[in-house]
Amino acid sequence: MRDFLRNAFALDDGKPCEPTPSQRVVLEKLAGEIAKRRLTGPTIAFLEMSRPLNGLGAAVIQFITPVAATLANPEHLREFSEFLEKRGSVDYLCRMLEAAESARSGGCCEGAPGDGDDASGKPG
Repeated sequence: MRDFLRNAFALDDGKPCEPTPSQRVVLEKLAGEIAKRRLTGPTIAFLEMSRPLNGLGAAVIQFITPVAATLANPEHLREFSEFLEKRGSVDYLCRMLEAAESARSGGCCEGAPGDGDDASGKPG
């Protein structure tokens, strides 16, 4: 009985958040689309600000799925909402977004010194 009560109100099992393979496919597609539109920065800022509400966000996604199914795959919405319910999902998603942005930009910043442009920004 004592072991049961010790973990009765535990919120986390101490393991890092890892998505299932089907969730990973959805997250990679989402991160790629966000990076392609160059919205990585605002998306990460939004995720960090709404970190305490990610469980609520997952419930909202499940609630609007019947209407949102006309715009998105309902299975992907379900997978994404199930992932958001996990602790550490925001950290994992931010890392995935940063990796997608890095892959999109080739690992360096556009217009950085040494990429063939002189200091005026004109091609050299």
